[in-house]
Amino acid sequence: MSSPNKQTSTSAGHSTIALNKKSVHDYFIEQRIEAGISLHGWEVKSLRAKRIQLKEGYIIIKHAEAFLIGAHLSPLPTVSTHVQPNPTRTRKLLLHRHELDRLIGKVERAGYTLVPTAMYWKRGLAKLEIGLAKGKKQHDKRATEKDRDWLRDKARILKTGCGPKVVI
Repeated sequence: MSSPNKQTSTSAGHSTIALNKKSVHDYFIEQRIEAGISLHGWEVKSLRAKRIQLKEGYIIIKHAEAFLIGAHLSPLPTVSTHVQPNPTRTRKLLLHRHELDRLIGKVERAGYTLVPTAMYWKRGLAKLEIGLAKGKKQHDKRATEKDRDWLRDKARILKTGCGPKVVI
């Protein structure tokens, strides 16, 4: 019997905390990178309760370090009274130097953007998946939506064995 607040887990043993579906809609994600994240104690408790929103978050590189800005991490009501939680504080990302150097080159020279795409647990540690992305134009978003609708219709047609009725 499973508990109602059991975390969903993937095949590799990771359990998803939050997804940023808006990033896939607004950007072409060309590469995904895993980064650690520096958190306070109350933030870890909030992550275990899945109280994070990545939709408005973005990543900047300043002084050869990466930071997550704008992600909203709601504090639990049971946080100690002596702690003044800031839900949208800037959080440092933990990356290797060679990864940071490569990202700096891509962002500054090639015009890429860094967006958070997912947050998950990996061996008891919170990890943030960063997407190296290029922005989509409005017509690109429409084309992506049209392709997704066609794939859904194609699957429906193949499943039922008959196509849509066309009246001429």
